Amino acid sequence: MGLERADDAGVYRLTDDLAIVQTVDFFTPVVDDPYTFGQIAAANALSDVYAMGGRPLTAMNIVCFPSQKLDISVLRDILRGGIDKLHEAGVVLVGGHSVDDVELKYGLSVTGTVHPGRVLTKAGARPGDALILTKPIGTGIISTAVKGGMAGEEAAGAVARSMAALNKAAAEVMLEVGAHACTDITGFGLLGHACEMVQDSPAGLRIHSAAVPVFPQVPEMARMGMVPGGTYRNREYRARMVDAAGVDRAALDILFDPQTSGGLFMAVDGGQAGLMLSRLKEAGVADAAIVGEAVSHPAQRIVVD
Repeated sequence: MGLERADDAGVYRLTDDLAIVQTVDFFTPVVDDPYTFGQIAAANALSDVYAMGGRPLTAMNIVCFPSQKLDISVLRDILRGGIDKLHEAGVVLVGGHSVDDVELKYGLSVTGTVHPGRVLTKAGARPGDALILTKPIGTGIISTAVKGGMAGEEAAGAVARSMAALNKAAAEVMLEVGAHACTDITGFGLLGHACEMVQDSPAGLRIHSAAVPVFPQVPEMARMGMVPGGTYRNREYRARMVDAAGVDRAALDILFDPQTSGGLFMAVDGGQAGLMLSRLKEAGVADAAIVGEAVSHPAQRIVVD
């Protein structure tokens, strides 16, 4: 599994019962605190392995650092945040590479394992499946509001904690109960990644906007226009696949808001959805919610109500 489809990670089969999962992700800072940035970048990179049903095992740092502009203590704090998050996940740091660059960037290449017959992909949602999202959305909107001085420390802190939180517990519950499809919500927003799940698929998705968990200040900020540019690009790119008649502009902006280190978005047999949700809550995934269902018609489309 590789470039032929837009899945979250590559999978290479080694034996009949063992495959490796590989991914890489890095980006510029999304928060001011270096240590927190390191944690978020690590959690984000690990998430792609979790979304494929895999167990991350090793990681390598990727660093672009402006040594002429920033003190080396900033880099130390970033790397400390990253390795602390890897320790929390039970992942071993085995190396990395750094270059001098004009712009700070950090992330990781991650390798994990999975049984070849238990790989989860974005495809696979079946009519009647329930859709479960494990983290609130709105990180892009709140980050934009913080930059504009329109969001306080409480909102910024809540978003940072969510972005730094591992999807490990959610992935373990998902594998225990069983899911038909999964992805993690990142730069394309909830609706953008939902479109990836039904592209070239016999199923479609219906998403109930009022059921989607969002950070408390996000609706107000969206109505004020504190929306990142990526939101508009996401909406324009997927406009033909989304039917959102009757949904107001601010609510749609939230659903297309580009996320950093978002939650898992999974399709689960409707009869197992209640069990999945209760197990997630027991595992500490407090914001998990059923946000819609897979449908047979219209296929390859997202209906938002």
